[in-house]
Amino acid sequence: MDADPAALARAVVLRQLTNSPKSRLQLARKLAERNIPEDVAGAVLDRFEEVRLIDDAEFAQMWVRSRSQTRKLAKGALRRELAEKGIDEETAAGALEQVSDEDEEALARELVVRKLRNARGLEDRAERDKSVRRLVAMLARKGYQPSQAFRIVGEAVAAALEEADSDA
Repeated sequence: MDADPAALARAVVLRQLTNSPKSRLQLARKLAERNIPEDVAGAVLDRFEEVRLIDDAEFAQMWVRSRSQTRKLAKGALRRELAEKGIDEETAAGALEQVSDEDEEALARELVVRKLRNARGLEDRAERDKSVRRLVAMLARKGYQPSQAFRIVGEAVAAALEEADSDA
């Protein structure tokens, strides 16, 4: 006996939303994995949107807040992640407005300073260059622009060297 596809779809969506908030596209993909017919999936997802259990704008806001704070991601990386989750450009842009350029820069600086605390041998040019490359690469993976990453890392390394000189 086959279960009612709509009942199965509702159960799948509810279970997914219990674990964590999801975008409509993520839920549609889950339903497709479970071989729920597209028309049934669409109707169930429409109903969940009507009762505001699915809200891509709210999801995008939450995603940006969470990922910018916990992972220190730049707007570029956040925009890519939202697109992968099916969030349209306009909704993503609205959610990204909550991260100012100053906030983004402060998050990058915080990351770099934390990594530099354990850095050794910055006085040696080769070691310093290696640290700079690693730190810039880390920021690039988090979506920061190369020019911004080099500037922030350069300023932080200079400050670390000054601090080391004043301690000596």
